[in-house]
Amino acid sequence: MQPRVLLVHGLLNASWWLLPLALRLRKQGFATELFDYSSVWEGPEFALPRLRKRLLAQPPDALVGHSLGGLIALTALQQAEHPRVQRVVCLGSPLRGSETARCVAALPWARPLLGRSAGLLQTGVAEWRGTAEVGVVAGIAPRGMGCLFAHFKERSDGTVALEETRLPWLADHVALPCSHSGLVLSHSAARQTGHFLHHGQFAPTSQHTSRAADV
Repeated sequence: MQPRVLLVHGLLNASWWLLPLALRLRKQGFATELFDYSSVWEGPEFALPRLRKRLLAQPPDALVGHSLGGLIALTALQQAEHPRVQRVVCLGSPLRGSETARCVAALPWARPLLGRSAGLLQTGVAEWRGTAEVGVVAGIAPRGMGCLFAHFKERSDGTVALEETRLPWLADHVALPCSHSGLVLSHSAARQTGHFLHHGQFAPTSQHTSRAADV
């Protein structure tokens, strides 16, 4: 049987945004499903109970989340871990919290863009007590709307700084020449995601930083 992978989208997106990634994962031998929620109007408060229920009723073998979706996937597993979920891949997720989100939240006219997801985006998921292996695919092509709000002094994907994606408990970490949104559309990001889901580690590249790298 094909391993079942549930994909979770990020802020200001819908599940269809992950279709290119889902199709590429299918070509790598995975059965993919999409989890949809309203990131602005509902946020984690409503998405997490629904995702926990989904994990218990139809447990996948792995989770893949883009940006906020990675934070929601990890938080759901923390609250109701299911032993069938063996691996999680986060694409550009600000595990340490997002400086861009903090800058947006400080602007009254821009704050509504974060909606009910503002809190989780600003704090991230600093700790991980689950048994699933977690890998991060980060972007280092600084293009995106995040540059309008945050001024990065280090490498970033234009919305999330590279260091915001690194924590000591990661099983593996890799950086690719992708923008924040481009991580969803990238062939390389899809290949690395599939490689981690199959093997628990990313394929070696010039930007491959074993485990959590410098923290």
